[in-house]
Amino acid sequence: EVQLVESGGGLVQAGGSLRLSCAASGFTFDNYAIGWFRQAPGKEREGVSYISNSDGTTYYPDSVKGRLTISSDYAKNTVYLQLNSLKPEDTAVYYCAARPWGLRTLAEGEYDYWGQGTQVTVSS
Repeated sequence: EVQLVESGGGLVQAGGSLRLSCAASGFTFDNYAIGWFRQAPGKEREGVSYISNSDGTTYYPDSVKGRLTISSDYAKNTVYLQLNSLKPEDTAVYYCAARPWGLRTLAEGEYDYWGQGTQVTVSS
């Protein structure tokens, strides 16, 4: 059974940092890409980071580039998302999702498996 379990969310002041984790099981980690997405209240879900576990390729949209860093720990089958210089507008539920490696994309429909999400709240 495929499982993606996010953790690490919480309440942080503006300018602070958090590290989110996505623990994966039930599939061959190295053959998949992981995307991080977020959904703020009243807004559509948006992709914020991508990593291909087959070759380490990463991608960030311009809206978050420079503040977010994605990485993989192959020994733990876990992907991390480091969030720095957090702003109130970063408040959202953050999800990780998995898809077979190949196409570099943050289109939701391209992802096969999703976690349950972890809440990040940034206070001003």
